[in-house]
Amino acid sequence: MNMFFPLAPRYRLDDESPWLERIDPTRNYWIHINGEKTLTAVIPGFTVSSTDEFKQNIFQFRDLEPGAHIKIERASETCYIYCISQNCYAVECYFNKSLVWHLFDKETLESLLMTGHPDWKCASSSIELGQQMLVRSLQVSTTA
Repeated sequence: MNMFFPLAPRYRLDDESPWLERIDPTRNYWIHINGEKTLTAVIPGFTVSSTDEFKQNIFQFRDLEPGAHIKIERASETCYIYCISQNCYAVECYFNKSLVWHLFDKETLESLLMTGHPDWKCASSSIELGQQMLVRSLQVSTTA
């Protein structure tokens, strides 16, 4: 039996295609899969209550060895970051009810994870994305 296993491209900070839409106030990363604006995935990032917890999360990410993973737990979801190789990381999440691994180089993923710092503030234009996420979660809970 063949299992469906989609794999998104590797995202880099210097990509020509604009893959990062925004980061919302709850530290969710809204990305365009393959730079395609009609395929937007939402990936949860770190949320912490202290600078020490933030440092612990970043050091845990930096210490990942190939084959190892860390878990990001949020109130409504969980995702995993896997170290594939020295400079390749996969963030596992669901898109259209299918498991997808989004690949990142270390610099790009670490820069996204830095938004987990307690003092980080999102752009005012990104607040609307947080509202869209709330509406999405309400729709899912009413259809379940």
